[in-house]
Amino acid sequence: MDIDTRRLKQHCDELCKTIRPAESEALETARLYVIRELEATGWQVERHPFQAQDSLLVQWSGQNLIARHPDLTNPDKPLFCVGAHLDTRPESPGADDNTSAVAALLEMARLLPDASGSENQWSIELVAFDLEENGMLGGAEHAMLRSQQQTDLRGMVSLEMLGYCDHTPGSQTLPHDLAGLYPDTGDFIAVVGNQNSTDLIAAFQNGMQAVPELPVEVLQVPQNGELLQATRLSDHSPFWDAGYPALMITDTSFLRNPHYHQPTDTVDTLDFEFLGKVSQGCLESTKRILANGY
Repeated sequence: MDIDTRRLKQHCDELCKTIRPAESEALETARLYVIRELEATGWQVERHPFQAQDSLLVQWSGQNLIARHPDLTNPDKPLFCVGAHLDTRPESPGADDNTSAVAALLEMARLLPDASGSENQWSIELVAFDLEENGMLGGAEHAMLRSQQQTDLRGMVSLEMLGYCDHTPGSQTLPHDLAGLYPDTGDFIAVVGNQNSTDLIAAFQNGMQAVPELPVEVLQVPQNGELLQATRLSDHSPFWDAGYPALMITDTSFLRNPHYHQPTDTVDTLDFEFLGKVSQGCLESTKRILANGY
C-alpha cells in the first residue's frame, strides 16, 4: 500500500491539538500546516477568501485553500476536484469530522505527482474547504466560483469522515428508508452520489474495491438527495445543486460514530488501518480518473 498510516496519524495528531471552528486563530494555524504540507510536495496553494451567510443570515468570513500541481495541471484538459473541509465544530476537536479526511487529502497530495504523468486525460485540484460546519458554505463558494469561471469541471469528490470503523454487529444504523438494504456492521466505506453522478460513482466504486479487505457500499440518491437529507451533509451537495457530478466518500458519520460533534471525537477513536485502506481507495480511484476520465 502506498498510503503511509504513520503519516496519517501524524497529520491527525497535529491538527487535533486544538479545536478549529470558523474564524478562529486555531483554524488559521491549521491552514498554515496544510499549506506547508502541500507545498512540500510541490503543490501551489491559493487562498480564496470569501464572505457568506448561513441559514440564520449570520455573516461569516472564510478561506478555501485551492491547490494545483504543475505536473497535474493543464488548462486545456478537463478538471477534477477532490476536497475535504478543514473546520470543526466549536465543541469538538473533530478527529473523524473532518481531520481524518484532511489527512487522507494530504497523503493523496504527497503521492499523486509521482503516480501520475503528462499523459493524464484530466487535471486535478485539491481543496481544503472552510465553513462546512456552518452550512457547506465553502463548498457553495467553490461551486459558484467554478460555474462563474465556466471551468470545465467534470466531477467533484468530498472526503467526509473516513476514519471510524466498528466491527461489532449492530454498530451501523441506517435511515428508515434504507433499513435492511445495507450491512448493520460499521466496517464499510460508503460512496454516495446523485442521479447525475452514475459514471463517477462507478469509477470510485471500482477504484475503492481494488483495495483488499475494504468493504465498499454504494448509494445513488434520486435528484439531489432532498428526500434523504443525511446524504447532503457535506461540501458535495452544492455541486449537486449546481449540476456537477459529485460524490461523498464517508464512514457514514452519526449513523455509526457516537463521537460525532462531541468533545470525544479524538484521535484515539480513529482506526488508522481502516483510514489507510480508505485513503488508498481514494488515491487509486483518483489516479484512474486522471489517467482515463470516466
